[in-house]
Amino acid sequence: MIILKYSLYLLLTVVAFLGIYLYANIAYDKPVAELSDRWAPEPSQFLKLAGMNVHFRDEGPKSDQEPIVLIHGTSASLHTWDGWVEVLKEQRRVIRFDLPAFGLTGPDPQNNYTIEHYAEVVIAVLDKLAVKKSVLAGNSLGGYIAWATAVFHPDRVSKLILVDASGYPYDPESVPLAFKLSQNPIASHLFKNVLPKSLVEKSVKDVYGNPDLVTDELVERYYQLSLREGNRSALKARFEQTLPGALADEISTINVPTLLIWGKQDKLIPLKFGKKFAQELPNSQLVIFDDLGHVPHEENPQKTVTAVIDFLKSN
Repeated sequence: MIILKYSLYLLLTVVAFLGIYLYANIAYDKPVAELSDRWAPEPSQFLKLAGMNVHFRDEGPKSDQEPIVLIHGTSASLHTWDGWVEVLKEQRRVIRFDLPAFGLTGPDPQNNYTIEHYAEVVIAVLDKLAVKKSVLAGNSLGGYIAWATAVFHPDRVSKLILVDASGYPYDPESVPLAFKLSQNPIASHLFKNVLPKSLVEKSVKDVYGNPDLVTDELVERYYQLSLREGNRSALKARFEQTLPGALADEISTINVPTLLIWGKQDKLIPLKFGKKFAQELPNSQLVIFDDLGHVPHEENPQKTVTAVIDFLKSN
């Protein structure tokens, strides 16, 4: 009887603490208008496309006939490329946009997050901007989308830059906690209107080689853009639909010059997959950064963009 009472008391205590924790971290969805002043100043624009208002930036000389198109990864946004763009736009036209389900673009109205659809969105954006051919660069999911676009539309891609790219079935050494919770039906329901900023901070630190480089400002950006209306529910659908491995047999058919950039400290998509890409892509080169993690372009843009410039000059 005493044990039963103690167990009941313990259960009630846990429930009470959980309730307090959830209440203290309530974070409701925010409309785009509320977020745009801070996260979409000039040169941001919005492009009407397939029922969405796609948030994008188009910088650098418009005379560039083969612009560089930068595609971010899961739960990121076009802002992740800020460091690269500051350098590249001096000589090249650079286009970047928030993918459906992320940033200020928000959910796809058809709830379609297959890799085929993401590739079609890339082509649709380029068509709207009258770009016939481009250098596609992508990180993680964005890398998967970039090389998938090269598979589906080889005539539209002149070069590829894959940064810790997804696409192979992989066995991560560590997965950001936010990703795990979004895929758990109970947790995703509990956290529907709850988002602890500490959870976002831990998830961002998980993908950095040096977590000390994660600033409060960076965490705030990831946190605020996660609150964009519909993004949290769309993230679960993204994980269910954009499955790695479906196109893996097509990788060796890609013949365009390809730069592979990989952080050796990447625990989400480990370096062995960068080496696998290098083996299967016939016209590729792999550059490894020993101290960087899964988002090397964001963690150290100055160092990584140098490899990009060298690649563009030599190919």
